[in-house]
Amino acid sequence: MEENTHTLSIDIGGTFTDFTLLDLASGQFTIHKLLTNTLEPDKTLIEGATELLARSGVGFSNLSVIIHSTTLVTNAIIERKGSRTALLTTLGFRDVLEMGREQIYHMYDLQARPAEPIVPRYLRREIKERTTRDGTVLHAPDLEEATGIVEDLVADGVESLAVSLLHSYRNPESEQALKSAIASRFPTLSISISSDVAPVINEFERTSTTVADCYVKPAVSRYLTQVEGHLSEAGYQGKLLVMHSAGGVMDSEKARQHPVRLIESGPAAGALAARFYGSLLDQNALISLDMGGTTAKTCVIDGGGLSLSNSIEVARVHRFLKGSGLPIVIPVVDLVEIGAGGGSIAWTDQMRLLKVGPRSAGADPGPACYGKGGEEPTVTDSDLALGYLDPDYFLGGRMKLDRKAGLRAIATLADAVGMEDHQVAAGIHEVVNENMAASARIHIIERNKDPRNYSMIAFGGAGPSHACGVARILGVKKVIVPLAAGVTSTVGCLAAPISFEEVRSLPGLLEDTDWAAVDRLFSEMEDSGAAMLREAGLPPESMELVRSADLRLVGQIHELNVTLPDWPLSGANVSHLEDRFHELYQSLYSRKNLNIPVQVQNWRLLVRIPQREVKLQEQSPAADADPKIALKGRRKAYFKESGGFVDCAVYDRYRLRAGHHIEGPAIIEERESTAVIGPNDAAEVDSFSNLVIDIG
Repeated sequence: MEENTHTLSIDIGGTFTDFTLLDLASGQFTIHKLLTNTLEPDKTLIEGATELLARSGVGFSNLSVIIHSTTLVTNAIIERKGSRTALLTTLGFRDVLEMGREQIYHMYDLQARPAEPIVPRYLRREIKERTTRDGTVLHAPDLEEATGIVEDLVADGVESLAVSLLHSYRNPESEQALKSAIASRFPTLSISISSDVAPVINEFERTSTTVADCYVKPAVSRYLTQVEGHLSEAGYQGKLLVMHSAGGVMDSEKARQHPVRLIESGPAAGALAARFYGSLLDQNALISLDMGGTTAKTCVIDGGGLSLSNSIEVARVHRFLKGSGLPIVIPVVDLVEIGAGGGSIAWTDQMRLLKVGPRSAGADPGPACYGKGGEEPTVTDSDLALGYLDPDYFLGGRMKLDRKAGLRAIATLADAVGMEDHQVAAGIHEVVNENMAASARIHIIERNKDPRNYSMIAFGGAGPSHACGVARILGVKKVIVPLAAGVTSTVGCLAAPISFEEVRSLPGLLEDTDWAAVDRLFSEMEDSGAAMLREAGLPPESMELVRSADLRLVGQIHELNVTLPDWPLSGANVSHLEDRFHELYQSLYSRKNLNIPVQVQNWRLLVRIPQREVKLQEQSPAADADPKIALKGRRKAYFKESGGFVDCAVYDRYRLRAGHHIEGPAIIEERESTAVIGPNDAAEVDSFSNLVIDIG
């Protein structure tokens, strides 16, 4: 058997697919980047992996593991490109997807419309059954009636069926019976039941999550099967691990069973990468800026750890308004994502005000300067027009940019607003920076934090070009740009633990909790986690367990997740758990409400096995601190602080060494991204080849 010497990670984005090959012995990594084939992303994956391995002299059989993150699930829901899905639910609950929480997300907008349900009303069917809130089955479902209903749905072209019955989180018996009967009658029908997908108390959120899971399940299953087939043909003998939304990885079979867990797979990889570099550089207070071709993602890293949320909204009608999207109740890295990437399209509204995004040119046709037929101006076109990008060195010269096409697109917009071309290009750059800064500021302040107390780590293909501008708006004084910033998310895949979180609802006042019932729930979840590890070929005895609970004050509708102690839980622990809750509440909201009882909603168990430690190669300081050895040349670039276009030094990132100091204005190029340093900024290279930029 050939030796497993390397690990490969792959991140498929809406515009580009990124690859990183890590040498396990030396810590050196080799990178690659390709435009994503949005119609056949599996072919992009195997093509890029083959090219990278051939260039490195490594075979597929030398890989210990392949780790993969993707935006496939998110895109399928946003673009409504999933399977034809139906819903089977309890009599009287057909319209729960439209009734929601019966709250208006924008109380002053009479025209505000909710997100369109994934399942149209005519594909939602009811059955006579009832389980009480304590789990007692009052009326079992008629399986013959149910299979008859499903037969009609299948005849109508339905490929997937979601089953969400009232109170199934307390007793899944009826849902499981329906799944078994329907699966035996319709073996090709994809089925998701809420007691498997999201066994939590909230009816609307549980049903919405189950429908989303079912909607994407056939596409995810086909995709993973195709990828595994390609890899097997190429000689790969190991496991395919997939990044999930909570910042861990799971085996591909688990991903097929719970595809909704992949909804923030790509962004979670970026957040994990930010945490990895924060730990590497001993930076415990970080804001990450992950700006790719389609979106920008921001998360906050405090004390070296990532914050997790128990839910997320996707496909929002209004990107900044909570409640305007589809709720998904899964554990997810707490981040914010907006339509601000290199491919984001610039346009004007009825008031002739310049806007950027959320619509994106994507990979096909892409920005106008890609020369693939795009005609609308994008952020990448503006960065090229402003002199930040070299049209002959995009992707290291593998992809030439058409500067004239980009300028034509900007000129069209300039004519519409009556401005000079360079003013519009500068405006696009500033507007997208303001959009990202505004989104990041809201995200940080909502957590009772001040962005001025943080450093920023910037990556993604477009991140380093915009980081200094965003940092200046936020008041951030230091920006870190990792080497190979354009593919940094793939480093997050390498650093992610193998993990999966189980959740069960047992609501009630904390002081009235049945601790024996809680012990049974945790025992059940631990057995499920051990089974998951065995299925993935991993030893259950090496697993780590983290217990937590979703707690809230009585009368509130949102919970905080509180980590539980390792010792056995009992009534004697109540005051300790309440103290933990109040400390967390105080840190977030600067107040305590000690006179209000604490209520528990859900109990959670995180099962994980840490990945092999990733070590990056350090370099010794340069013999000469003058970076002139890395100077590639000079070109005109636009800086508002300097009053327009100025002569700017351009450096080769790969020739810079530890200790090299660069005064702005300057441009530092690598194959997959370009860092722009302002006139009042200065950068230095650290021992891990990161650029550390001080914002003037």
